[in-house]
Amino acid sequence: MPTSRDWMIIAAARLLQDGERVLVGVGVPNIAANLAKRLHAPGLVLVYESGVIDARPEKLPLSIGDGTLVEDALAVLPMYELFSHYLVRGWIDVGFLGAAQIDASGNLNSTVLGPYESPRVRLAGSGGAAEIATYAKRTIIVMEHDRNRFPAKVDFITSPGHPPGARRPDGRGPWRVVTSLGLFGFDEHGRMGVLALLPGHSYEEVLDMTGWRIPCLTDEFHYSPPIQPEEEAALAALRSTLTIGDQK
Repeated sequence: MPTSRDWMIIAAARLLQDGERVLVGVGVPNIAANLAKRLHAPGLVLVYESGVIDARPEKLPLSIGDGTLVEDALAVLPMYELFSHYLVRGWIDVGFLGAAQIDASGNLNSTVLGPYESPRVRLAGSGGAAEIATYAKRTIIVMEHDRNRFPAKVDFITSPGHPPGARRPDGRGPWRVVTSLGLFGFDEHGRMGVLALLPGHSYEEVLDMTGWRIPCLTDEFHYSPPIQPEEEAALAALRSTLTIGDQK
């Protein structure tokens, strides 16, 4: 029986198209991007912020520094060159990120929970997430859905979303959010709304788990298509390449 994490991975993988250049974050984005490349997007160009371009790993990499990323990669660059010559210049189609918090405008927080000066939890910080969210042509965010992670206002803006009351004028910014409850997009005002629910979940559950009254962006509720046997088999095969249980 697929778990909510399985649904998130597969729903996120479906959003990636063959031939796109995707800058891959750690965690679920990493699994989803590698799954998409094995399923429906063999020409997907996997880019990692460690400087790897067109990674073709035989197994699922454990981190952006995993040696399997460079074995058959097209190029390995200094991180500065990757960001300044490729990301900032608009070469990256999709930024694929996770976060600890997200708000209605798609602002992401991966820095602190609570006040910055005296936080309850100090997180890993931006890494390259601020630049990825700013310069990728569009951003996909993947994260578990609960009220603490979907507040009306994030505790700290690590990565910018859409400006108040409007989508970004350059057409970039948050595009889709995949959670353990559903698939979300952004309206013409840059506000997040529901596009589809994962099977077994309801709009009332989304409302209860979100810190603002999140609207539905379609005329009627839709559910994400069922997981197909080939998707489930490919995900199991990908997981079998790992040796560390927490990544499975």
